[in-house]
Amino acid sequence: MKNGDLKKKSFHPPVSKPNTFSNPFEEFRTFHFRKEEIPLDRIVQSAEVVMDQIRLGYEKLLEEEAKELVWMVQYNTIIKAYEVAEKYIKEIDYSAEDIEDFCFALENTQKIPYLIPGPAGIYISALCNYAKEEEIVLKLSELKTEINLIGFRLPKGKRLMVEGDTGDFTGIGLEGGEMVIEGSSKNWTGAGMRSGKILVKKNIGLHTGEWMMGGEIYVGGRVRGLGNIVEGKVFEREKLVYPGKARNPNIYY
Repeated sequence: MKNGDLKKKSFHPPVSKPNTFSNPFEEFRTFHFRKEEIPLDRIVQSAEVVMDQIRLGYEKLLEEEAKELVWMVQYNTIIKAYEVAEKYIKEIDYSAEDIEDFCFALENTQKIPYLIPGPAGIYISALCNYAKEEEIVLKLSELKTEINLIGFRLPKGKRLMVEGDTGDFTGIGLEGGEMVIEGSSKNWTGAGMRSGKILVKKNIGLHTGEWMMGGEIYVGGRVRGLGNIVEGKVFEREKLVYPGKARNPNIYY
């Protein structure tokens, strides 16, 4: 090969192209997540609709069972009022929080025309019994009026916790549920209960467990008086007082 040929065929090394790497996330840069938000005003409006339905049911109960604003506590009256409450409550889709809101509204005369402890307790009990939640908290400590009949017919699988005191007939006709009263309860607590547990952390009144057929009542303070108990157990400060030594019903202890 001649030298001239070498000059003509000079070797030029290939020019390397710069490495270009594509960003694998580049295609997602323009992707926007669609965030579904429920406007606050819609949530508030929905809650108000539920509360209106609950209040309407209570007012209907009062119209049917307490027209003269006088309500005598008799077992037949209680049963009838409870059936009326059931009729309205079954048509409402509510939560445990709505029950709590209703309790707060009970003494607000702008929202609820009048508070009668008996019908109010029956209505609250029905709300608790038909609530979807198994555990319900009632904050009654801020109410000036003590509500009667809280926990009526509380069924098995339900746990009802009450912050504050309760009035007469607490937990009567209990059907296997569990009640915890952070304060005291008055007379006839647990009357006619069939099964379940009632825990009163402070004191309890007269006729405790009157005609109870089963279940247990625990009192952290003092039992003012026992009722005519058929069957069941009553504990006072962890001491079994029924069945126990002879203790006459409704004696002050």
